Amino acid sequence: MASTAQPEAPTGLAPESGRGAHLLVVIPALDEEKTVGSVVRGIPREIPGVASVEVVVVDDGSRDTTADEAVRAGARLLSHPSTLGVGAAFSTALRYGVDRGADLIVSIDADGQFDPADIPALVAPVLGGQADFTSASRFADPALTPTMPPLKAWGNRMMARLVSRLTGQSFADVSCGMRCYSRRAAVALNPIGRFTYTQEVFLNLAFKQMRIVEVPLRVRGEREFGDSRVAGNLWRYALHTSAIIFRCYRDYKPMAFFGWLAGAVIAVALTLAGFFVAHYLVTGSFSPHKWAGFAAAAALLLGLLLLFMGLIGDMLNRHRIYLEELLVRERERPTGDERGD
Repeated sequence: MASTAQPEAPTGLAPESGRGAHLLVVIPALDEEKTVGSVVRGIPREIPGVASVEVVVVDDGSRDTTADEAVRAGARLLSHPSTLGVGAAFSTALRYGVDRGADLIVSIDADGQFDPADIPALVAPVLGGQADFTSASRFADPALTPTMPPLKAWGNRMMARLVSRLTGQSFADVSCGMRCYSRRAAVALNPIGRFTYTQEVFLNLAFKQMRIVEVPLRVRGEREFGDSRVAGNLWRYALHTSAIIFRCYRDYKPMAFFGWLAGAVIAVALTLAGFFVAHYLVTGSFSPHKWAGFAAAAALLLGLLLLFMGLIGDMLNRHRIYLEELLVRERERPTGDERGD
C-alpha cells in the first residue's frame, strides 16, 4: 500500500551526480545485548546503487553490554549517558546522518524483529526516485501479517487509521521501526517526541508533501527476548503516542484543529441559545432557564476564542515553515565532517 504526493519532486540522491549513494544504517538500542550484534552483522554491505554502507548504533543508556556487542560486531557507537527514549535516540542518529552527508538513512530496531537482508528492498523505491520515505509495512500484504496479541494488532490498526485520516492519505502501518529516508526527507525532518517517533514522522513528512511508500515485508510479530521498551505497556504507549500525534496535528494544521473545536463549541452555544429563546417565546419568561442564556454566551465566547487561537496558530505555522526552510538550507551546506573528511 502506498500513498504518493508530488511525484515530480526530486529525491536529491547522490546517484544523480554519477556516484553511488552513501547509506547510513542507524540502530537505536536499549539493553539489547542478545540481539544487537546479529543485527549489525546481518546488514548487507553490498546493495545495488549504494557505494558505501555505514552502521551506527545509538546506545540509549543501556545497563548491559549492548555497547560492547555493537562495537564488536563492527558498528560505530553513539551513546546517551542516560535513557532518553527511542525518539531521542532516533533524533541523535538523524542529526549524525545529516551531518555526515548521508544520501540514505535506514533505521532498524536492535531487537531482531526485522530482517536486515530486507534493506535492499526497502531502499529501492528511494533509489529509484519513486519515494522520499519508505516504511516497512506489516499489514499492507495480508499474507505477511505477523502473529501478535489481538490488542496490539488492533492498536496498530487504529493508529494507522488515525494518521491516515489526519493526512488524507491511506496507510496500513505507521508504527513499524524499519524505514528509509532520502536526504531530502532527512534534512526536512524535525521530530520532537522522545518516547517514540514513528507516527510523528508520517505526519511530519506527509504534511510537507513528501512521497511516502509502504514496502510490505515479513516481520517477526513479537520479540525473541524480553519486552518492548516502547509498546510493552499498550495503555502507556497509546497515551504517549496520542499526545505526540495531538501536538503534531495542532502545530501543522492549527486552523483545522482549532476550527473543529470552535465549530463544536459554537454549535453547543447556538443550541443552548435556541432553547433559551424558544422557551421565552413560549412562556414569555426567562425563568427557570436563565442558566441556558449564560451558558450559551459563555460557550459562544469560548468558541470565538478557539477560532482566534486557530488564526494565531496559522500565523505561527507560517513562521515555522520559514524557519524550517532556513534549517533545511543550513543542513544542506557541506561540512568537513561529511564522508569523514
